[in-house]
Amino acid sequence: MEKNRNFFLTIGLSILILTLWQVFYLGPKTEAQREQARIEAQNTQNAQATSANGATSANIPQGNAPQAGIPGQTAEAQGAKPVTREAALTQSKRISIDTPRVSGSINTVGARLDDLFLKDYRETVDPKSPEIELLAPSGVKKGYFAELGFSGNDAIGTVPGPATEWNIEGNDKLTPSTPVTLTYANEKGIQFKRVISVDENYMFAVEDTITNPTDAAVSLSSYGRVTRFEKPEHASGTYVLHEGLIGVVGDQGLQEISYSKIEDNKNMPLAKATGGWLGITDKYWAATLIPPQNESFEARFSYFTDGTPRYQADFLSSPVTIAAGQNAVIKNHVFAGAKEVAKIKEYEEKLGIKQFELLIDWGWFYFITKPMFYLIDWIYKFSGNFGVAILVVTVLLKALFFPLANKSYKSMARMKMMQPAMLEIREKYADDKVKQQQEMMQLYKREKINPLAGCWPVLVQIPVFFALYKVLYVTIEMRHAPFFGWIHDLAAPDPTSLFNLFGLLPWDVPAFLMIGVWPLIMGVTMFLQMRMNPTPPDPTQAAIFTWMPIIFTFMLAAFPAGLVIYWAWNNTLSILQQGMIMKRQGAKIELFDNLKGMFKKKEPAAPAKTDKPAKK
Repeated sequence: MEKNRNFFLTIGLSILILTLWQVFYLGPKTEAQREQARIEAQNTQNAQATSANGATSANIPQGNAPQAGIPGQTAEAQGAKPVTREAALTQSKRISIDTPRVSGSINTVGARLDDLFLKDYRETVDPKSPEIELLAPSGVKKGYFAELGFSGNDAIGTVPGPATEWNIEGNDKLTPSTPVTLTYANEKGIQFKRVISVDENYMFAVEDTITNPTDAAVSLSSYGRVTRFEKPEHASGTYVLHEGLIGVVGDQGLQEISYSKIEDNKNMPLAKATGGWLGITDKYWAATLIPPQNESFEARFSYFTDGTPRYQADFLSSPVTIAAGQNAVIKNHVFAGAKEVAKIKEYEEKLGIKQFELLIDWGWFYFITKPMFYLIDWIYKFSGNFGVAILVVTVLLKALFFPLANKSYKSMARMKMMQPAMLEIREKYADDKVKQQQEMMQLYKREKINPLAGCWPVLVQIPVFFALYKVLYVTIEMRHAPFFGWIHDLAAPDPTSLFNLFGLLPWDVPAFLMIGVWPLIMGVTMFLQMRMNPTPPDPTQAAIFTWMPIIFTFMLAAFPAGLVIYWAWNNTLSILQQGMIMKRQGAKIELFDNLKGMFKKKEPAAPAKTDKPAKK
């Protein structure tokens, strides 16, 4: 049984490595992220009331980054001392934003979108916790904004940029039903009219009309940039999820640039292309620029180190020539909000945005992950609970793989019935391992037994497990989704712990000892499932089967609760399924005998026989 043993060892060690990576790498990062969220929640508690009034610093001069015409250097970046958010929001005139899902304001200096809160999302599961702060003025330490402007030449004169103070024409409050109009005229009489509108979700439309009243043609290019001051402390640095600069530019495919990579490269220009989008993404939120999809543009990812470090995704469109006495219209879009699957897909189809759905990091196994999400989401619409949807999906998957599981369990049942013959072969050829293996293989072939049959249900479960993990980890729909009882967030670990008696003792349990109720349930079901089979005669296999439920209980405790609930429910269904098939096949169910054997007092081993005479 050497091959059989090695196979089990390989499977066990593979799972062990993957889960250890989660517990000792992703687990601490998740804990750090929660602590950071708690600190940020305290810092932003008083910012909500003033989020719609005020401005960023008005003394931002025009600057140029290495790529011609795209601003990259500002007064703040060159050493100005950061101010509080409240102070930054009271320094110049702003246009308030109020929609069903976002609130904030637009700075009239630069017409910059730099103050945005998401109404539907909170820092924690507490409904009274602060709303998620997505964008912030450049004057604060963690400034984060989106800006659209122009790059011109001497012939056209000054064009709107970071330091331009736009004039408000008419309405000064942006809502889905009331767009706002901004105007600016330069020293040569060129007139700029900007109409900003927003839908009921997260898409801003910016339509610029440039009028040339002079007697000579002029040309200019539009630019857009998303700039972030400082790297988020909780940014993911794992292969499970991308956070950082992102975009799809023409046919160059998805570009995912991590913060560390752009820090090393400083400037990463992409080839000129037509169609696409670019910006900066977090786990659940993003701010992206969407140029006209039928016009070419140059894109770039950058990192600036003068003053406050900042990361930037920007584009520069092809020049537009405006004849004398004529005008031109340029329309861009800015997405700033939550990465909701349905909305992202809707924007892609409605606005014709090239591969916009890739803003959500489905991973390499998207062909499993995406269908898994859509199935869970579809069932959720009927059940109203994502946890229930996961349970139903588990049943459906069991039904889908029933033929394979049925065949495997039948083979296992026949294998149990052959235990006496197998034991006889082991005893007969105890000193000849090669002959023992040959006789075993002949027995398997004669009785049509697959010795690895029991592994197939586990192997099928592994890709499903990781697909569900990805869904729980990256989709915002699962964030803060409750189950029943104490599980208020399926995407977070079980908050209870055995080591403080599930909250009865006033002790803050260390992260590695957070063994909650659901991990314990999972461990028990895994233990019972393994005890359905006879104890393997091989000591190594027996040790693996004995310790694996305990190891998995500790390791899976750091995984999202939804994943642990799935595993426990899947184990329960497997026990019922295996028991029914074994009974139908006439094979003995070893569960109760194995449980009794655990508590049965073992007889002391007989003294070893020896041919040596006893000493007198």
